[in-house]
Amino acid sequence: MAANLTLQVRDIAFVSKAVAQGDLTKKVTVDVKGEIAELKYTMNTMKIDVDVKGEISDLKDTVNDMVDQLTIFSSEVTRVAREVGTEGQLGVIDDAEGAWKDLTDNVNTMASNHTTQVRSIAEVTTAVARGDLSKKIHVDVRGEIADLKLTVNSMVDQLRLFVSE
Repeated sequence: MAANLTLQVRDIAFVSKAVAQGDLTKKVTVDVKGEIAELKYTMNTMKIDVDVKGEISDLKDTVNDMVDQLTIFSSEVTRVAREVGTEGQLGVIDDAEGAWKDLTDNVNTMASNHTTQVRSIAEVTTAVARGDLSKKIHVDVRGEIADLKLTVNSMVDQLRLFVSE
């Protein structure tokens, strides 16, 4: 998931930078869904760089400010996704700024939950590797992590049975 999100954000960041430098030929081409699809559409259809006056000038400035904010957004999402996903830095990602703080707070919550789950599994498997069969995974998990929890706990139970025979 993080790799896919990173790919999407990098493509959007690439286009944002090109547009900011005046290259309006670049388009976001990565496959996306949901809110990122809306961002893709916005990136592919905006950036006004012409001389205008009056209310149109205000609109141009607003749209261009939005492009600048989207660039900041994509950079922030890329940074957080990289730290959490690809660099394996589990735990809280700090230093979010501005309007994107809510986004990183939500990513931090997700990362914290994931970190707790991974650390619990690591603690039990490390104990088993050291011959300690008294530990089991007790964190609340769902989906594939729940399957992993069940498998590891069953393994511990089976090993405990074999050792007691």
